[in-house]
Amino acid sequence: MSDMLGTEVPVPVPVQASTEPAEPPLVSYVLPVYDEIGAIRRFHEQLAGAVAERPEFDYEFIYVNDGSTDGSLRALHDIAKNDERVRVVDLARNFGHQIAITAGLDHADGDAVITMDTDLQDPPEVSLALLDEWLDGAEIVSARRGTRQDSKFKRATAHAYYRVLRRCADVKIPLDTGDFRLLDRRAAEELRGFRERSRFIRGMVASMGFEQSEVVFDRDERVTGNTKYPLRRMLRLAADGVTGFSTAPLKLITRIGFAGLVLSAIGILYAVGMRVFLPEVTVSGWTMLMVVLLFVGGAQMLSLGVIGGYIGRIYHEVQQRPLYIVRDVVRYDAD
Repeated sequence: MSDMLGTEVPVPVPVQASTEPAEPPLVSYVLPVYDEIGAIRRFHEQLAGAVAERPEFDYEFIYVNDGSTDGSLRALHDIAKNDERVRVVDLARNFGHQIAITAGLDHADGDAVITMDTDLQDPPEVSLALLDEWLDGAEIVSARRGTRQDSKFKRATAHAYYRVLRRCADVKIPLDTGDFRLLDRRAAEELRGFRERSRFIRGMVASMGFEQSEVVFDRDERVTGNTKYPLRRMLRLAADGVTGFSTAPLKLITRIGFAGLVLSAIGILYAVGMRVFLPEVTVSGWTMLMVVLLFVGGAQMLSLGVIGGYIGRIYHEVQQRPLYIVRDVVRYDAD
C-alpha cells in the first residue's frame, strides 16, 4: 500500500492470541522428616490422595530429611522412585525442625508453599482448605488448632504459652497455630530473607504482614512414634519465641530491680525502727539478713540468665555460620 506521495506504508499485521493453555499454578509442599519411619509412607499415600482431588494444580513434594537415624531416608528414596513429584533434601545432620522447614523453603519453587509435619497429626486434607483461602486472596493462611489430641499437660501449657507470648511479643502472633500454613510465592520469598539462627518461624511469618487468614481444624493424635518436641525442646522453642520477638524479659528485670529496691528500703526502715524504738526486743537480725540476701541473690541470677540468653543470641548471629548443610538432593524423574 502507498500513500499519495508514493511512499510505501507498512500494512499492520493482526496479532493472533496465543492458543497455548496457561500453565497451572505450582503448589510446593515442604515436609520436614525426623525419625518418622512408622508414618512416612502412610502420610505420603494420604497426601497424594488428597491432592488428587484438586487436579487444577501442579504439585511438588519436598521432603527434608533432618538427620533421621531410623531408616526414614531409605523410605523417602522409595517414595521418590514411585512419585516423580517428590524431591528429597538430605541434611548432613539433625539441625532441628525450624531449620529443616527453612531448608525446604529454600528449595521450593511453587506459586504457593505449604509447610506441614509428616506425623499425620496435621491431616493432609486440611491443606486443600488452605488452598481455597489462597485462591480467595489470602497471602498467608495459618491452620489453627481447634482441638488437639495431646496430653492435658501439653494442651494446658501450649494454651497458656500462646497467650502469654501474644501479650509480650512486639508482633501479633496468631493463637494456637504451629507450622502448618500456606505462603504465597511473595511471602515465601520474603521469609527466605530471614536468616537468624534462633528461629521461631510462626513469629517471623506474623511479623511480615501481608493478607493473612486462618483455617480451623481438629488436630489428630500421633499415629506412631514419640513426639519430636519433648519438654526440653518445647522450652527452647518457647525461649526463642519470647527472646526473638519481645524485650519483655529485659523489662521484667527492671521491674524486679525496682521491687527489690522497694523491699530493701522497707527492710531498712523496719530494722532501724526496731533498733530505735524497741531496742530491748531486737535480736541480731539473722532472719531478715537471710531473706534479703536470698531474694537479692535470686533476682541477680535470674537477671544474669535473661541477659545471657540475649547475649547468646547475639553471639550465634555474629558467627554467620550456615543455617544448614545439605548432603544430597535426590529426585527421580520420569526416565
